[in-house]
Amino acid sequence: MHRFRLLLIVAALVAASSAHAQSSRFSPGPVISAYGPVADIEGIAPIAPGTVFRVAFDVSEAATGGQVSRRLESAARFLNMHARAGVPQENIHLAIVVHGPAARDLMREPHTGEANPNAGLIAALVAGGVDVILCGQTAANLGLTPGSLLPGVRLSLSAMTAHALLQQDGYTLNPF
Repeated sequence: MHRFRLLLIVAALVAASSAHAQSSRFSPGPVISAYGPVADIEGIAPIAPGTVFRVAFDVSEAATGGQVSRRLESAARFLNMHARAGVPQENIHLAIVVHGPAARDLMREPHTGEANPNAGLIAALVAGGVDVILCGQTAANLGLTPGSLLPGVRLSLSAMTAHALLQQDGYTLNPF
């Protein structure tokens, strides 16, 4: 029995060490310095000079209580990853279209007196040139006003409208 416990402890230490080594390969930046950690990858196919990205993210899933939304942070990862790969920031155009339960992640106070853990992320994304759009139909359903939203968040008639307009401007929908 003692030997079994020892094996479990060793296995746990190896797993923790492996997880730490893996997570240490990831770091944020260069555009969004506090969010969106990515890993540098050797031997990747080069991204052609002059490549321009126009990518829309559709976010309807709210963050787990008190945490930063991984869905919103995907845009920071995309921006950091491609800037590190040599794509000029001015060639990376991102939009996040939010609807449904994820609307609370864009509110100044998701619950009365509660600070939004996504406030810093939204501020960094907006400062990085990311267009953060809330579905007006969701806002109306929840009784949200522009004043109840974090700075930089803008309203669209609907998420469907926002996606249609972004697609007309050459944006592709990121499936992740």
